[in-house]
Parts: sequence; structure tokens; C-alpha cells
Amino acid sequence: MFELPENLPVSDLTVGAVLTGLGLIISFLVWRRRGAASGVRGVAWSLVPLSVALLGLMGVVWEFVRGVVGVLTGLLISPFVWAGVILAGLAVVLYVASGVMRSRGVGTGSRAGKAKDTGKDADGKGAGKAAAGPGATAPQVGPAQGKKAAPADDLSDFGDIEELLRKRGID
Repeated sequence: MFELPENLPVSDLTVGAVLTGLGLIISFLVWRRRGAASGVRGVAWSLVPLSVALLGLMGVVWEFVRGVVGVLTGLLISPFVWAGVILAGLAVVLYVASGVMRSRGVGTGSRAGKAKDTGKDADGKGAGKAAAGPGATAPQVGPAQGKKAAPADDLSDFGDIEELLRKRGID
């Protein structure tokens, strides 16, 4: 009445059935603890080994698992792989550090930032506190009192926001 296909070994079917049975038992326990949604999802995953065996793909799955395990063990032993992991980690650390530096305005290379550091305005003229003497404030130099010069890039265009905060008394 019912015959197995010739290309389906009984051992593959047995392994698939055992794995599906174990999965269904675990799914029943999950169903009781976490509810029907988790249990039904567990049943769905539990049916996969039996379907793989019935499709005759158990050998392919075993070869895939053996290949992945072989690659992972080869990666864990190889010093070149560890060197690559260290370099990738260094790249991530440097990328994050550059983002922090950029957000703080350190090392951005803009002329306005250099002018602040040296006490000169953007034209290179000495208009800083050191030129005016101790205790004196630096005069406002610019095209208009309320307007600021154009920023070096789009990321540092916070002049409008700073102006609004100053109007509200927030420094």
C-alpha cells in the first residue's frame, strides 16, 4: 500500500521523525508556559526535520552542517583570522572615535575652529582677547550682529538653533 521512495534511506526518515518528535514535545512545553503563539511557532519549526527527510534533503543538510562546523573550527584556529578580527575591531574603534571627535569639533580642520584656537578671526587678523589686553572683551567682527558666518559643512549648521536657545535664556 505505502512504499518509501527508492532514494529515501530509512535512517534519514528515522532521524527526521525523532527530531520532529523531540521538537513537538518541546513545543508542547513552550505552549503551556508562553502561550499558543509561541507553541504554534515551535510546532512549525518542529515539522522542518521531517519535511527535510521526506524531501530527501537530509544528506544535503548534514553536508551543510559539517561544512559550517569545519569553517568555524578553521576560523578559530587560524592566526590570520584572529589578525583579521583584531583589525576589524580596530577599524570599528577608530570609526567611533572619529565620530566622537567630529561631534566635539576636534580635528575637523575648519578655518573657524583654527581661528578660535589662535585668537585670530577668519581673515587671519588678530582680534582675540590677547590683542585687546587682559580683561577686555573681543569685539564682534562679522557681516551683521545677529547673523553668523556660513558654516564649513552641513553637519555644523546649528547657528539658528543656538540663536533660539539664547533668546529663551538657555545657554
